[in-house]
Amino acid sequence: MSQPQSLALLAPPAVHSSNDPDAFVTMLRSPWYSLVADLYDVIERTTGEHARSKGLKNLPFPLTTRTVTCPNAFGSDSEPVPVTVLGVDTYLPDSMQFALEYGCRLSPGGCFSILPSYRGEIPDETHLNQYTHSEAEIPGGLDDMISYVDGYVKALAGAVLDEHGDRIARLRGTTAHVERMAARGAPFERLTFEEAVRIVGDVDGCVRDEGSWRTLTRQGERLLMQRVDPFVWVDHFDSLAVPFYQAFGDDAGRTARNADLYFGLGEIVGGGERHSDVELLRKSMARHDVNEQEYAWYVRMRKDLPMVTAGFGMGIERFLMWVLSHDDIRDVPLISRLNEPAAFPAAVTRP
Repeated sequence: MSQPQSLALLAPPAVHSSNDPDAFVTMLRSPWYSLVADLYDVIERTTGEHARSKGLKNLPFPLTTRTVTCPNAFGSDSEPVPVTVLGVDTYLPDSMQFALEYGCRLSPGGCFSILPSYRGEIPDETHLNQYTHSEAEIPGGLDDMISYVDGYVKALAGAVLDEHGDRIARLRGTTAHVERMAARGAPFERLTFEEAVRIVGDVDGCVRDEGSWRTLTRQGERLLMQRVDPFVWVDHFDSLAVPFYQAFGDDAGRTARNADLYFGLGEIVGGGERHSDVELLRKSMARHDVNEQEYAWYVRMRKDLPMVTAGFGMGIERFLMWVLSHDDIRDVPLISRLNEPAAFPAAVTRP
């Protein structure tokens, strides 16, 4: 499957930033978007099959939230997206993580969702401001989450190959990278953040250092994959570089019990273990300069219904961008919702 039969490779039509009123017709006629639509279907079906095989349930969640998750780390560049619904000020969800943690109290075997997430950021080659988010929360800790994700993404790779491998190889030139993931019997490589910094820190621009916290840049993520393995986990980041809800990774709270999985463009899966001790949660909120009153229900859930859980999120468009060996995520969504002019279906633009 990895060897193409033709060198005339399929490319997406140049429509994601077009003001052409006929752009949507071009998309509907494009073999690229026909393939993408079929791949979305494979991802959704396989996600449900894998999750249910592990005892997880799919629960219904609303598409608004009063409690946002992602902006609560000093290392986050995202902003919440405010909306008003029937006169009530609320937000579009940046993640279903808090709802999934809530759901674990009703479904102790874990739960999952595939729903849109919204981020207030300018889209580029690797970021969307509205994307399809595959998320799950499971009973257990960081190691359990990593084991679940290893099996999950390998199952996705296998399903993509089984159903559309020949088509992808013919239209995009190769499936070798997907085959490598699907055939990987052993767990993916795993490093601590400190080990990762030692491996790539000799190259300028690979580590962002803000004094009280550090993180890898996209350049650093890619160099790490080149020097270590095409599939690599990095865990135990600086605690201030990740959101307040990630459990401390050491007694002093300097690190977090979190992990990111890098392949393709870099980070595609991010997750971690949550604080199960309410006092440690409060300590983390104070360190992150988070107003506890805005998360009063979350604190009370930890106090009244303590539970050790861990979870993750994966942007499906990022996964498909990797599958298709493509370099611009803005060409993946079937209906564009970028913060830039679009002819049809109408997009919301920034003033």
